[in-house]
Amino acid sequence: MVAVYIMLVGAIVVFAMILRSGMKEIGIPSMISFFVLGFLVRFMDNQWNLISEQGFQIFNFLAELGVIVLLFRVGLESKVTKLIRWLPTASKIWIGGVFFSGLLGFLASYYLLGWELVQSLFVSVAMTATSVGVTVSIWQEANLLYTHHGEILLDVAELDDISGVILMALLFAVAPVLKSGNIVAALPMLPEILGLFILKLIAFIAFCIFFSRYLEAHITEFLERIQVGKGTLLVILGIGMVVAATAEMLGFSVAIGAFFAGLIFSRDPDSVKFDGSFEPLYDLFMPFFFVGIGLKINPEVITGSLVPVVILILVAFAGKLIGHGSIAYFVTGSSGALILGTSMIPRAEIALIIMQKGLSLGDWAVTPQIFANMVIVSAVTSLTIPLILRPVLNRQSQKLT
Repeated sequence: MVAVYIMLVGAIVVFAMILRSGMKEIGIPSMISFFVLGFLVRFMDNQWNLISEQGFQIFNFLAELGVIVLLFRVGLESKVTKLIRWLPTASKIWIGGVFFSGLLGFLASYYLLGWELVQSLFVSVAMTATSVGVTVSIWQEANLLYTHHGEILLDVAELDDISGVILMALLFAVAPVLKSGNIVAALPMLPEILGLFILKLIAFIAFCIFFSRYLEAHITEFLERIQVGKGTLLVILGIGMVVAATAEMLGFSVAIGAFFAGLIFSRDPDSVKFDGSFEPLYDLFMPFFFVGIGLKINPEVITGSLVPVVILILVAFAGKLIGHGSIAYFVTGSSGALILGTSMIPRAEIALIIMQKGLSLGDWAVTPQIFANMVIVSAVTSLTIPLILRPVLNRQSQKLT
């Protein structure tokens, strides 16, 4: 049986690389093909029982490694010092987008779709996230990424990522208390839980800041001095895994730990991408996260999803267009606001991690049906926005420089 799993993993790696190359050629985000690949494997498993419980555990482990390298890279590429410099401008747009997207997501889930309190909160937090990685390539093609508007886009997206990670950690802390759906009964316990959460978060962030300022440079310099070579990356990634595991032990999840581990080394991202050796590891493990998402979608729950999916797609579009766009209007003008709002619509990495973690808690947090709905929302927003943005950016390139 082990030989079958090794064969299946190898086939997925091969197909993932081929699909990634093909999707890049036609301008479609590769993660969509990874969803489909995982879903097809799940469909075949339903027909012929290809994967045992042990097999699913193997894929879950590979998906966790995918989460770690994915969030590690997000943190690594977050330019914190630059973000602080642009904070006064970007934070206004960010607050409007996060607040309105989250509020609209909760109202639609709780009141329109009739989902439970915690389920609606998971959808709400997932809706606050943004996957600007889906649209960055379009901005680069138009030579607009490093213009004033492009800088605002990157800064707001980084704030969305950071707030999404922190809100995810907060949700994991309070969700068990809100499981009953009785907010009044849970209120007396919330101050203690929130207080403990804040203390742990402050301690964890303080450790990361201390490590980044006083240890990271010395560790990297030492590894390069003893000529570890490409092994430098493995040591650094190993440190990242230790930080991620520590976050899991503190109740934050490995995703949050991996993100902060990336921030630790973001001072000099080139040292982590030592001779480009980070990319093969990223390319190897990242697809397993999205393949794992597809594996978790039971084909039987796809039917009957049309109404919730349509509502959630409308919420995904409106939340960012109105939330980010309305505030950006006063900073960038009408055309810039519309483009910035549209660029924030795709939901992918962090939104899916939030929903995946909720699914692992049980139906009281995220049901298979809700999970499948949000995966479809992620696929639709990630597929349609590049198709919309490319011609718009080309037409508006003179106005946005």
